[in-house]
Amino acid sequence: MRSPGLIWSSALLICAVVITSAQGGRVGAVRSALLLPDESAADRAIAARFAPVFYQALGDKPRSDYITNFDFDGDWRGANNWEHADDKNFPLRAYVYYSVCETQTHFFIHYAAFHPRDYKGGERKGLILSEIIREGIKRGGTEDPTGLVAEAGVAHENDMEGALVVVAKNGKSAELARVVFVETLHHNDFSPYMTGEAPKGFGLFRTTEEQVLLYVEPKGHGIEAYSGDDKQTAGKEFLIYRFSGNAEDPDKQKDGSVGYELLPMQTTLWPRARIRTKDKGETYATLHDFGQLSINVAQPNGKVAVKKINLGAIGATFTGDSGGMNMARPPWAWFDKSRRAEPLGLWFFDPAQIIKRDFKLDESFSTAYVRLPYWAD
Repeated sequence: MRSPGLIWSSALLICAVVITSAQGGRVGAVRSALLLPDESAADRAIAARFAPVFYQALGDKPRSDYITNFDFDGDWRGANNWEHADDKNFPLRAYVYYSVCETQTHFFIHYAAFHPRDYKGGERKGLILSEIIREGIKRGGTEDPTGLVAEAGVAHENDMEGALVVVAKNGKSAELARVVFVETLHHNDFSPYMTGEAPKGFGLFRTTEEQVLLYVEPKGHGIEAYSGDDKQTAGKEFLIYRFSGNAEDPDKQKDGSVGYELLPMQTTLWPRARIRTKDKGETYATLHDFGQLSINVAQPNGKVAVKKINLGAIGATFTGDSGGMNMARPPWAWFDKSRRAEPLGLWFFDPAQIIKRDFKLDESFSTAYVRLPYWAD
């Protein structure tokens, strides 16, 4: 299938996005901004063109390994997702979240895969272990501010991990662009991948028609580049998720292939993170003050200006009370535990600077964004 190219217009449009609850109630207007009328369509076209292929390995509870949307059960409450994951009245249709930003030389596409459960350690045993750890923390009067208790093999409600796909532009058509770098999240570790000869500390990624092949582990759902080696595949069954523009139900697919649809973070996860104080913690349990962030923005005269953006307090952990409390995070709150001292969120908010640093790139790699991202409003 041929992917649409990018067509840009100079016209402007005032756009207001309103979030509506599953019961039909208005939650509130959450965004009003000047947008190019085809900005959202262009972002989707880019995300669709380079949408990864997910090799989802299945554990002993396959339904808990299905990739789906946070509100698969018709509401945005995080604390009932563990329970509802077992209820076949709620199909776990295939969705993947995305977010796109663009510099003068590259596209940066964040993809996030959501699962209602992380059941590493086993659904029952992992849940019991999580409850024991939680009770110990309560009685000891201490917390786990690092979030590293997630590495203790505990189960928890909600799970989100993903990848950043970096695409080098080649003229105005997305058809000529090429994936050049990938970073994946695997349990608070970012893993870098490239093409060609990879130096020590870097892996290689594979593509089919510029769609990166990703491996999603069973139970814990950490994501790596798919290699097809015995470590990833031996003794495992898989569902293979490919972008089709249609959110298919894995329970109804017989050949192991599942088509998925894309969901923009811009109108789903992000607005609810910004209205965290109004939804009484149904979706996001905790806030993090991201403070002020500076990014480079290309100007019409060809110069680069530094734009300071006040992010402030944003929802940073999903509400979940089965197993480990509130352990899953949205992409702007992901972190690499080896760089825990860094300000939270740089991987999401300023991916160009992070990729330039991680891959040791020269000045030909632009870190100046051609437009302000949606989260800067």
